[in-house]
Amino acid sequence: MAMTPSQTSSTLKQLDHRPRKNLGQNFLVDSNIVAKSIRLAEVIRGDQIVEIGPGLGTLTESLLHAGANVWAIEFDATLANHLRNELSPAHPDNLHLKEGDALDHPRAGLPLSALSENGFKVVANLPYAISTPWLDAMLIQPLAARMVLMLQREAADRFSAQPGGKQFGAISIFLQSAYDIEPGHKVPANCFHPRPDVESYLLNIRLKADPFLFDPTTKILIRECFQQRRKQIGALLKKKLGDGGAEWISSLRAEGLDYRARPEQIPISAWQRLKSD
Repeated sequence: MAMTPSQTSSTLKQLDHRPRKNLGQNFLVDSNIVAKSIRLAEVIRGDQIVEIGPGLGTLTESLLHAGANVWAIEFDATLANHLRNELSPAHPDNLHLKEGDALDHPRAGLPLSALSENGFKVVANLPYAISTPWLDAMLIQPLAARMVLMLQREAADRFSAQPGGKQFGAISIFLQSAYDIEPGHKVPANCFHPRPDVESYLLNIRLKADPFLFDPTTKILIRECFQQRRKQIGALLKKKLGDGGAEWISSLRAEGLDYRARPEQIPISAWQRLKSD
């Protein structure tokens, strides 16, 4: 059960803690959204769940009550201490709380030895500032079987963007090569305390049967192409690869494109054929 805005405000006052905007500290105060997150992730008893930024523990507690083992990482020392006092004593075997930076520990300390044949899932309210680099860090083996991510709508739109639009970019390609985007859920600003200035969205993604992962050097190359997204792909790759990209550019003709295409026009399947050497 999520705390109401007044209960959240009271708890923060007791902790002498002012929400930090730079850390994206907008606390969920809507029980329906908490329940929706858990339903979308199809959480069952015994699941290994990674949570980023548990805050006051609203989602964490609901995951624990669902019978999950929660591996959570919290950057804020005050909130981490609050969780140790409020949740750890009641769930000593199921809550694994780590204090630190999620970019240094994207899986919140989840050890490979804890994984079963069902792998693990992620259910998290992601701070906007780390959403892209954190997600990029998660795109390595072993991959999460499901991820339900509370994001600012702008980030959710970028992650799920299709070729041809301005929001389509490198992270769209990397994510959608490994995951299918399934129906999510809009989350209005009044579901949080303090109320953010933007709309949020529950991004619901499921691991593909045959996920594709890019090698690190090809990812760098793709990012560099999108940093100059208004340039033609032929000119970009000639600068980066010399004649090495000529065969790949020729293959674009089968998809109705050629060397004059811009990066945002190229379909994900074509990017998967690109090699950096």
